[in-house]
Amino acid sequence: MSGFDFWKLCLYFYIMINYEPKILLAFGETFDVENGEEFFKWLLENGYPELAALSSCIRGNLEARDWLMKNKFTHFAALDGAIDGKEEAYKWLKEHNFDILAVLADAVHKKPEAILWLKENNLEMFVHLALKIRGFGERQNFDYHKIHF
Repeated sequence: MSGFDFWKLCLYFYIMINYEPKILLAFGETFDVENGEEFFKWLLENGYPELAALSSCIRGNLEARDWLMKNKFTHFAALDGAIDGKEEAYKWLKEHNFDILAVLADAVHKKPEAILWLKENNLEMFVHLALKIRGFGERQNFDYHKIHF
């Protein structure tokens, strides 16, 4: 995780870190079983549709992914892909200097070096988000009998 320069660090702050902690907490809570929908609506109604769409996208909504792409939040669509294990999405994040999002995806996948890097750089909020997203993923049970046609 070495080799980060000043301009990349500035880009990190622009991408996600510029959101107030309460906004990032609300985003993380959208993955909660009991109150997730309330936080999702709050994001939508308070000027953060991109985070609401990212949450929907991570939860499997393809329309949300399309919205992210159409509204120039390609980096969030790529984050979703990286979280889903799509190598091309992960590479896209790295190639376009969205390293912080690639680190977040790695943290979701419990890569120790990513979690350590986030902690060492005082980005514990991203560790929290990774745990919330990971917890959501672990709660999902795919049952092909329940597919709606």
